[in-house]
Amino acid sequence: MTKQTVFSLSILLLFFFHCITTLGQPAAAPAQPANAPVQPANAPIQPATPPVVQPAKAPAPVQSAKVPPIKKGVPDVTKILGKAGGFSVFIRLLKSTGVSDQLYGQLNNSNNGFTIFAPTDAAFSSLKAGTINSLSDLQKTQLVQFHILNTVVTLSNFQTLSNPVPTEAGDTSAGEFPLTVTTAGNQVNISTILVNTTLGGTVYSDNQLDIYQVDQVLLPVDIFSPKPKHKAPASAPTLSKPKSTDNDDDADTDTPSVAAKVNASGAVSLNRHGILVSIGVAVIASLSRRDLMA
Repeated sequence: MTKQTVFSLSILLLFFFHCITTLGQPAAAPAQPANAPVQPANAPIQPATPPVVQPAKAPAPVQSAKVPPIKKGVPDVTKILGKAGGFSVFIRLLKSTGVSDQLYGQLNNSNNGFTIFAPTDAAFSSLKAGTINSLSDLQKTQLVQFHILNTVVTLSNFQTLSNPVPTEAGDTSAGEFPLTVTTAGNQVNISTILVNTTLGGTVYSDNQLDIYQVDQVLLPVDIFSPKPKHKAPASAPTLSKPKSTDNDDDADTDTPSVAAKVNASGAVSLNRHGILVSIGVAVIASLSRRDLMA
């Protein structure tokens, strides 16, 4: 029994020793695969990079012309006349011709001054119907400008003007738009040859602009009574040559001149006279012979 017990214990000890030895060893690493997976020969083609689109440059802002600042207190002719009342036709002409804008611009940009003779609505009504509408755009502009002097003239300074007075309509040196201004005491007379009127009341006055009322439209001669164009003098009538039935050579040889006709007629008369004398002498001689024979 003892030997069997010892043998059994020995086997148990060996078994326990083997188990302890096996558990004490570290676990083996997993086996690597024999061959790594084959990489593809060529890498896939990368798509081309899209072109970089540059944003369009915004257009440079257009530099606008410098507009001079509007001065304070610049007189506006149309507003002044509109406030005064009774100048609607003249206001309409100032606007339609663009003269009002020109006046406002010059009064704002320079130190120039103007004097305006403003016809009333009654003055336009006294004109023949259709007078203004029959004018061309240029003539309407000239008509308005004919009422404007390119200087400031106060009531006390009209007597200092030299005639003809230049207006905005044209050059007085050529006599196109003559305007004559005369004074008699406190009265100012304005003449355009076609119209004679007196200066009315003052509508507006400052150091840049004077506006006076006139009761007649100032009609320039160059528009309403233009000078007739000079016609070329008629040429002196030429005497026509007498017509000949024959050729020129025949006319020279066959047609006797006046002197030749006179000489020929004289020769014929002399010949006839000579024949008569000869006959008379023969008669006398024959009579003488008869007397001698008897």
